[in-house]
Amino acid sequence: MAYQHILYEEKDHIGVLTLNRPKKRNALGREAEEEIIACLSDAAGRHEAKVIIVKASGPVFCSGHDRAEILDVPLNDIRRLFQTSMNMMMVMRQVPQPLIAQVHGIAMAGGCHLAAACDLVVAAEEGAKFGMTGLKIGYNCSTPTVAVSRCVGQKKCLEMLFTGRLYSAVESQAMGLVNLVVPDERLEEETWKLAAEIAEGSKLTLGISKMVYYAQIEMTEWQAYHYAKEMMASQALMPDAIEGFTASIEGRPPVWKEV
Repeated sequence: MAYQHILYEEKDHIGVLTLNRPKKRNALGREAEEEIIACLSDAAGRHEAKVIIVKASGPVFCSGHDRAEILDVPLNDIRRLFQTSMNMMMVMRQVPQPLIAQVHGIAMAGGCHLAAACDLVVAAEEGAKFGMTGLKIGYNCSTPTVAVSRCVGQKKCLEMLFTGRLYSAVESQAMGLVNLVVPDERLEEETWKLAAEIAEGSKLTLGISKMVYYAQIEMTEWQAYHYAKEMMASQALMPDAIEGFTASIEGRPPVWKEV
């Protein structure tokens, strides 16, 4: 499928979605977000890729939302833009594939939101920077707060909002926003290595792992345990679990059905 604002390809059960608006510093406009929604929905429907890397072309990972779609625009149009953004975030949660953000440059405001909304983040040690920078232009990062606050603690999230500061990859890892910090020249290699490791797993179980995590995190502890109990029981009857247990007992690698 051809896109105007993004690129997408699949290889060895790994999908790569590339933000491709380098002249706009990969700003997120409504059309770009609609393409991301369509791309992820299509990848989820076909389910040939087990994991998807989200990266960007040009020097900036993502500069946030396109200000031209916000400044001096009617309220309902702005609301429509952020409804599309919300729809995109919900699709990112709902697709069965783990999403890995490969961040090589600045991820600010909505760009920080996009990275935080991915399931995992790999960042270039020198080039990557993260921040909810809306304060700098008098515009609170309300939507980025949703994803970022679920990655970092309350005090750090508020610090990010109140200062609008950009944080290094190492600082972002310490606060829980980044999983892996790697040398800039090895970013693509290390991200692919992580994706390949994940792609060795059962397609079905990867999807369940993602679904269960995001479902239980919003529950009380009591509710979460009851939900988890039922999921553990039902999964035990699934073909990949039966194959995995059998292979473990027989001392051989499992062979997933991948249906």
